[in-house]
Amino acid sequence: MPRLLGVDIPNDRPAVVSLTYLYGVGLKTARELCHKAGIDPHIRARDLREDELGRLAALLDKDYVVEGQLRRQINQNITRLRDIGCYRGLRHRRGLPVRGQRTRTNARTRKGPKKTVAGKKGVKDLR
Repeated sequence: MPRLLGVDIPNDRPAVVSLTYLYGVGLKTARELCHKAGIDPHIRARDLREDELGRLAALLDKDYVVEGQLRRQINQNITRLRDIGCYRGLRHRRGLPVRGQRTRTNARTRKGPKKTVAGKKGVKDLR
């Protein structure tokens, strides 16, 4: 299995698809990388030579923010929003949807599983 930036990319897939296993690299970016590095996008990842892997790694380091650096950058942005106390930061802090989605129904991904609250029981008069 070839390794790029500390990530094992799958052997049996084309180079373009294998590159998408890197965090921050989608299909469009993977195609650009193959074009810039002069690599056939349809070649299997196991058939990539060491010099081609080196060119890909150099391009990723130089031109793109991927993997750990990208994760760190995103976390810093969220921390900044929380610290300045803006609306988006408050939503992050409370674990609610940030981009205007409704929360009366749905939003289970952000809010987690349902927490059932006991309803009022009808109190019977003892007369």
